[in-house]
Amino acid sequence: MTASGVPEGSIPVLDHGFVRLDDAMASDLSVVNAARVSFARRKEEIEPEDEGLIGFLLRNRHGTPFEHNSFRFHVRCPIFVMREWIRHRWSSFNEFSMRYSQASGDFYVPAAEDVRQQVGKPGVYFFEAVEPELAQRARTEIETTNEAAYATYRRLIEAGVARELARTVLPVAAYTEFFWTVNARSLMNFLSLRNAETAQREIRRYAEAIESLFAERMPLTHAAFVAAGRTPP
Repeated sequence: MTASGVPEGSIPVLDHGFVRLDDAMASDLSVVNAARVSFARRKEEIEPEDEGLIGFLLRNRHGTPFEHNSFRFHVRCPIFVMREWIRHRWSSFNEFSMRYSQASGDFYVPAAEDVRQQVGKPGVYFFEAVEPELAQRARTEIETTNEAAYATYRRLIEAGVARELARTVLPVAAYTEFFWTVNARSLMNFLSLRNAETAQREIRRYAEAIESLFAERMPLTHAAFVAAGRTPP
């Protein structure tokens, strides 16, 4: 654990968040062996032709060999980011509980360059930066609201109100933590949607960190995923 409270080996994300690969049972070789079991064949190491096999599986959307690879991530993010994350249901979550533990007091405040305005109609809109004065005003108002909400939360707890009720005053900018276990096929689906231009900027920052860890652990599979136009198998 670092001095900032961030676990060793984590990738910092946003102002108080991180992503960490807690454990994994994942390799390109396991994809190859899962595919070749149909022919009662098994390898002990990756060979040059296996890169082609992995690419074939991805391009033709033969997805099950990728399901035999599992990643467990430790994530700290704002609640509104997690609300988007848990829509990916083919995975498992265990979240920090504000029923049993006190909220940390950390809240997301966007950097000035991340304060943006929405332009256009629903479904076809895009985002533009705002004037520096408005960006600073927005940051100040968000921070003031967060601080006021947390002060109310602390007063309620100190007065004897149960944490499970006191937490209801906290905004979705409050940080939460969770463990996320996902197989490589579902992970690629997550990345195709959340590390994309159309994704909300904040969750995309997390998806970028997740993708870097995926690419490090399964480089051939990741390369094939990119070559296939980032379409999951």
